[in-house]
Amino acid sequence: MNPSFFVRDIPIHGELILSPMAGFSDIPFRLICKEYGMAMSYTEVISMDGVLWKNKKTCKLLEFRQKERPVIFQILGNDEDKIVEACRMIEPLGPDIIDVNMGCSVSDIAGKGAGAGLLKNPVKIGRIFHKLTRTLRVPITGKIRLGWDEKSRNYLEVARILEDNGASLIAVHGRTRSQFFYGKADWNAIAEVKQTVKIPVIGNGDVRCVADIERMKRDTGCDGVMIGRAAIGHPWIFQRKDRDQITATDKIVLIQRHLSLMLEYYGQDIGVILFRKHATKYIMGMPNASELRPRLVTCNSPEEIIDLITSHYNCIKKHVAA
Repeated sequence: MNPSFFVRDIPIHGELILSPMAGFSDIPFRLICKEYGMAMSYTEVISMDGVLWKNKKTCKLLEFRQKERPVIFQILGNDEDKIVEACRMIEPLGPDIIDVNMGCSVSDIAGKGAGAGLLKNPVKIGRIFHKLTRTLRVPITGKIRLGWDEKSRNYLEVARILEDNGASLIAVHGRTRSQFFYGKADWNAIAEVKQTVKIPVIGNGDVRCVADIERMKRDTGCDGVMIGRAAIGHPWIFQRKDRDQITATDKIVLIQRHLSLMLEYYGQDIGVILFRKHATKYIMGMPNASELRPRLVTCNSPEEIIDLITSHYNCIKKHVAA
């Protein structure tokens, strides 16, 4: 199969990418999404300071499996020298690509000049990418928003600076920082970025179903589509299947597998706790999900989770049959 696009010299087979989401884009979920057709595997965002301090939690986030490749480490920071040093430290761990996060809207991060806070200083972004692309061997990419707020939508300026300073790809979330995840994503802005630069562009924002994937590709001309919240509890979207196309049996089988991967990676106690938020997403759209959800988030064993969901489905089947 011919690559859909290249990140510098790295072929990317496929157009759909899981957005790097803190607390969700871990190894178990990434492995499932990869099996279902995800084209590139972004880690959860990695703190520059966590790398420099050799924080255990940060080191855990840098783990990946060979079958995930191409793997992208996404770094977050606001100090240009420290971010370069942190990237030099993580490059030997074997990522295919390193991505700089310029889209995180969390106040404690953006307010201190990291994440979307970097968009306030395009010149600084240029210096960071100039140093990174001349220091590291792997391709350097960036994920941006449209600007800090509606009065400072500088996405085209930032896109040009990224390309001019050696970036190999730009992912664009079609909202400003001040929008957080509210309001409508501006796909026209993503299209403008695609028309402005020669490097690949990934579109992100408001992709909730298969039809949205095709519309974003058509309306923006983007090379790839990044999917975030719509993939949680529904990795079938990477197979271009909507939620109403998935049978109850298919859901239960994948829930069991996902839970098993979580237990294997985290151990039983932590694995169960962390899986509960995934479980509440897998049941979205099913009858009486609102009644099942509060019971799921208090489950303390894998057996309890599976029994609860299976029993719920069986009750629904009996009710429909009656």
